[in-house]
Amino acid sequence: MKGTYVLILRLNNNIDLTIGKLGNFHFKSGYYYYIGSALGTGGFKRVTRHFNVASGKNSTRKWHIDHLLPRSEVICALLLPTGEALECKAAQTLMEFSQFIPGFGCSDCTCKSHLFFHESDITNDLIRIANKLAGNESIIIYPSM
Repeated sequence: MKGTYVLILRLNNNIDLTIGKLGNFHFKSGYYYYIGSALGTGGFKRVTRHFNVASGKNSTRKWHIDHLLPRSEVICALLLPTGEALECKAAQTLMEFSQFIPGFGCSDCTCKSHLFFHESDITNDLIRIANKLAGNESIIIYPSM
């Protein structure tokens, strides 16, 4: 299965992190929403990889999100099964009601970011938006940590 996904993360404390070549970032406690594409050959197996990076089972740091995952609590992933590239469209929608982290996760497109912050949990709103964007029901999966 392929499509677009949103990782939903929570930080319980403020942290400062170096994110690869992007440099240093200050992350406030709250909720983070990372939008990714799973249209490649592995499809949604990429989400399992993210869960493994978060849990420490995988120590490879390949993408920007890999630096934040081990320091955050992964609440769940929202999978949007589709053959359409919705990653940037979802990022534009999230930008309307949350703060974006400049340059994060979007080195291969023209978006301002693919990582967004909100002080409170907006997962239910995000599910409604995702269902509308994908034109079908999204799937929620949880890490088995």
